[in-house]
Amino acid sequence: MNLTIRKLTKADQDQLIEIDDRFTVDSILVLSMENNKIHYTIENIPCYEKSYKDDEQVEESPGFPAYIDYPDQAVYGAYIDGQLAGQVTVKRNWNEYAYIEDIKIDKKQRRQGIGRKLIEQVIQWAKKNKMPGIMLETQNINVKACQFYESCGFEIGGFDLCLYKGINKHAHEAAVYWYLIF
Repeated sequence: MNLTIRKLTKADQDQLIEIDDRFTVDSILVLSMENNKIHYTIENIPCYEKSYKDDEQVEESPGFPAYIDYPDQAVYGAYIDGQLAGQVTVKRNWNEYAYIEDIKIDKKQRRQGIGRKLIEQVIQWAKKNKMPGIMLETQNINVKACQFYESCGFEIGGFDLCLYKGINKHAHEAAVYWYLIF
């Protein structure tokens, strides 16, 4: 396997393939706070498959062309043998952290170190741009992603039990905010 990570340019926008971002939901992080520290346990739930791009309620992202050739933002692609296998979209957030707006690895290419390499690239980008760390948000139903972020050194800085209720008032999903502080 030949894995390369590179910053995407305008020349890449016509070459992008759809990344299969589906994931299996079979558990949920149950969040709690004690002594000003956030803890979680994992609870099994009935299994289903989720894809953010299939969710009509999710706000449409402007896509990576909006991030190219603009200061304080970037898109990096992960290529295996020349084929796009994943990408990360990052920007300088209002609080000076690097904010990962989107990271996705094609379902067929997961568990090969691609996500970790993309996180390493964002760390380099954030440090080069003198940012204090990295932040991102994901749902508590995406347990594998949460465990991945934790394995990369991120810690939970907060959670929001109401964020997804704006989309579906019966939602049992919580937004989990992860931070990697340098």
